[in-house]
Amino acid sequence: MQDTPDLYVVVVNDELQYSIWPAGRELPGGWRSDGFVGSRAQCLAAIGNRWTDMRPLSVRQHVGSAPTQASE
Repeated sequence: MQDTPDLYVVVVNDELQYSIWPAGRELPGGWRSDGFVGSRAQCLAAIGNRWTDMRPLSVRQHVGSAPTQASE
């Protein structure tokens, strides 16, 4: 796949931590697309709306305040 430098994809890992990744590049191990693609600013705004609890999922589950699965 060819890089698309102006587009990014929102990615999430098993701990429900979010990041952005250049569109068209192979995702790093342990990360999957959450389906949102846009400019850097759009992706960061989307993350801001999704990632409201910065604690890793395992920590949230440990204290009993987390959903059991990531929403896709």
